[in-house]
Amino acid sequence: MSEVQRVRRFWEGLGLPGLVDVHTHFMPERVLRKVWEYFDALSEPKDGIAWPITYRADEDERVALLRAFGVRAFTAMLYPHKPGMAEWLNGWAADFARRTPDCLHTATLFPEPGAEGCVRRAVESGARVFKAHVQVGAYDPADELLDPVWGLLAEAGVPVVIHCGSGPAPGKHTGPGPVARVLARHPRLRLVVAHLGLPEYEEFLDLAERYGEVRLDTTMVFTDFGDRFAPFPRRALPRLAAVGDRVLLGTDFPNIPYPYVEQLLALERLGLGEGWLRAVCHDNGARLFGLV
Repeated sequence: MSEVQRVRRFWEGLGLPGLVDVHTHFMPERVLRKVWEYFDALSEPKDGIAWPITYRADEDERVALLRAFGVRAFTAMLYPHKPGMAEWLNGWAADFARRTPDCLHTATLFPEPGAEGCVRRAVESGARVFKAHVQVGAYDPADELLDPVWGLLAEAGVPVVIHCGSGPAPGKHTGPGPVARVLARHPRLRLVVAHLGLPEYEEFLDLAERYGEVRLDTTMVFTDFGDRFAPFPRRALPRLAAVGDRVLLGTDFPNIPYPYVEQLLALERLGLGEGWLRAVCHDNGARLFGLV
């Protein structure tokens, strides 16, 4: 059985119309090649871990494969690592969304003078989700330059997928502390914590339990690969089940070192029930983004 058939059998067996994946990466080709070079470097023997890119293909092929899998909505997660990049990336992403209607119009941000205007322009142009990468950007999400940005996004109700956990390697501003400071000032901000906050799973569950608009995405968690370096604690599964209406499917496609279907099967193995799986793999994302 092909992987396409296995993925489709998964969601068809749950009675779903398809999948909603909130954590997929599309970006300018030269930027994506740099990302792939970074993961290729991790495959050196000295690093002790191999990270082959499973879906190293042209953009059109990657879009076609997600459609074949039955992913009815996905994102173009992209992120700047220095000032001056966000506006350019947002322009590229707006064009990508125009020519790829099943991609949720994605934008990004960076703490720099003019950040509020940059984000406002993206929202006014139709951005439906933002990506913030605290680790790659090496910035404090509680930076005062971002305070009006978070306020704007909270008011607009636009979700932000934020990589803020300290995995796969800690950064100066990763971990729950900086994000907790942001939420204390903007409790209605719709933050989607990428990778369930790996490896600080329980601390980010604390935030999800405290703030009703905080969500968690499943990216790489529970897979055999993810369990090698940051296994989710079994004692926390009841808490994950309890916030099941705010857990969203994420995969990191195409930058994953295993087949797409493995993320789905890893979630199924948790034994949290078909209702939980339906919510995570489709219904929660469909509700968040108003999909019919």
